[in-house]
Amino acid sequence: MSILNLALLKEQRMPCDLQPPCRSSLLRTFAFLIGGLVAMGGLTAQETTQPLELANRRQLFVDSWLIDDLANVRLMLHAPVDEGPVVQFDKPWEGQFCGYCTVIKDGELFRLYYRGRPGKGADGDIGEVTCYAESRDGLKWSKPNVNRFVAKGQAENNIILADAAPSTHNFSPMLDTAPNVDPQRRFKALGGTMQSGLVAWTSADGVHWSKLQEEPVIPVSMVPFKYMFDSQNLAFWSDLENCYVCYFRVFEGGIRRIARSTSVDFIHWNAPVLLQYETNGEPSPIEHLYTNQTHPYFRAPQIYVSVAARFMPGRQVLNDEQAKAINVDPSYFKDTSDAIFMTTRGTDTYQRTFLSAFIRPGIGAHNWVSRTNYPALNVVQTGETEMSVYVNQDYAQPSAHLRRYSMRLDGFASVHAEFEGGHFNTKPFAFDGSRLSINFSTSAAGGVRFEIQDADGKPIPGFTMADSVMQIGNEIDRTVTWKSGSDVSSLSGKTVRLLCSMKDADLFSLQFVH
Repeated sequence: MSILNLALLKEQRMPCDLQPPCRSSLLRTFAFLIGGLVAMGGLTAQETTQPLELANRRQLFVDSWLIDDLANVRLMLHAPVDEGPVVQFDKPWEGQFCGYCTVIKDGELFRLYYRGRPGKGADGDIGEVTCYAESRDGLKWSKPNVNRFVAKGQAENNIILADAAPSTHNFSPMLDTAPNVDPQRRFKALGGTMQSGLVAWTSADGVHWSKLQEEPVIPVSMVPFKYMFDSQNLAFWSDLENCYVCYFRVFEGGIRRIARSTSVDFIHWNAPVLLQYETNGEPSPIEHLYTNQTHPYFRAPQIYVSVAARFMPGRQVLNDEQAKAINVDPSYFKDTSDAIFMTTRGTDTYQRTFLSAFIRPGIGAHNWVSRTNYPALNVVQTGETEMSVYVNQDYAQPSAHLRRYSMRLDGFASVHAEFEGGHFNTKPFAFDGSRLSINFSTSAAGGVRFEIQDADGKPIPGFTMADSVMQIGNEIDRTVTWKSGSDVSSLSGKTVRLLCSMKDADLFSLQFVH
């Protein structure tokens, strides 16, 4: 197989070797080689162009990966809806400095993990514990008595890890979805600071935890930056890359940045790479990102979404009197924070398609203090047509709590058309399926229509715009039809394009399915 053919295995699974690097590193190497061949005249740009492989994976419009051009339509970010507080950090061992929350959907059970800390102190000190709550719907939460540790003189509490500093500073669990995972290690976690490096933990039930090994799996000596780990550091199994991926905090040039490493066994990790940011093919502004919360989107795991905390140091809103009125700790009101939205597809670059805030601070002085508005890790489904993201709010205040924000499924962003209407074209792709399903919304006067074209952009008979049936409504799963019906199996495996005509409408995702 030629170097070119190897490099063009775009979204196909390539197993990580028993030794690093894994798939993403190989692709970077192949891309470099191909770039050199193109520059030397060995290959033309046209010769390197291959259709995207959609297979039957759901495609979201959170970036321009599938889009060739837009005409009088645009990619639009959608703001989640504030659904109010769901968990109050009101236990004596919790308090106003609770943070670094993780939400995991484990079958029918929602699990919440977070740092308990009633008073401020040094990162990783003995006063920090890991607390636990659970829910059956993601809306109403309870704090079970796990009876594992004594805290503030009480044996009945929801603490699942104590006396484990500095891991309890930022303990971040994951549900391991790797093939043939050991049931006794179904849950894994990372925690630690520069005192310890990142230490790995495992659990069979998500409540009783033990160290995977005494030594850190990502030691300080492995990371080529002056400061690191002083935030929530997370990992997950990636089906896209066929390995574990870790995203963790570093400092570069005095700015809070994100680094990434990969592993085939959760123990041996590759040298970390500093993540870059891109908007419409150009470098994005470098901003302080306090937590990154990167994870595979559960309905399209080839896309990693990041609902990150953007930190604005020194951007003070409150005066001393306002701060005193809400009883915020005096050290925590001279900065501001909000949440932004980014994506990546297993590369070393985040797509910051949208530079504006994803979740703005709310009305009221309590929303404009340091280190509040920090999203929890993971977006989860909380209803038939709904998903939720949770946000840590009122930090360093007596009212500290976790708040829920809702969105429609796939509803991070859309291709949006105003009343005047417009259209967009996709890049060439191949799919596997017999019908085209869309997640969309229109006004009563709006609509969406589709044309399927060949690789050269020529309409395919039977699937032209004139044959297309106008789609009107608001549905998560609507099958696109033409005059002849909905069956597109005759085009499965062939290189095609889509032309989508829209009016007063949003298209959130599409998927070819059987």
